[in-house]
Amino acid sequence: MDRSANGRVVDAQLHLLDRQMLDTEGEPVMVVDDLELDGVKPDHDRALAGRPVLTRLLSGPTLWTRIFGGRPPRSRLDGIDWREVTDVGVVISVTGRAEDYDLTWRERWLRNRVITRIPGGRHAPE
Repeated sequence: MDRSANGRVVDAQLHLLDRQMLDTEGEPVMVVDDLELDGVKPDHDRALAGRPVLTRLLSGPTLWTRIFGGRPPRSRLDGIDWREVTDVGVVISVTGRAEDYDLTWRERWLRNRVITRIPGGRHAPE
């Protein structure tokens, strides 16, 4: 691995995919399902290609594609820019708050429309 280039060398499968992303307050934002890269051209000779650059971490409804195979359409994936990532460790930390990202709308919708209608769903267990 050449570490002389600018930036950090990260093993995407080991350090990024399926990692929980937390906001500045420790609240969950999303789980990383896919990556968006720049500098990768389809049907291009890998020996001539430059290094790919990570631009966004993507998340979305991938459960059915994991069960049945395939990939979700790109239009169904939401993401956070790589420049908003502050730390990559056991979890991935980002600069903003979970409510500021449009990624948590599914969880908020589920909480407000379904969970709160279940008896005891409006408060944390004691």
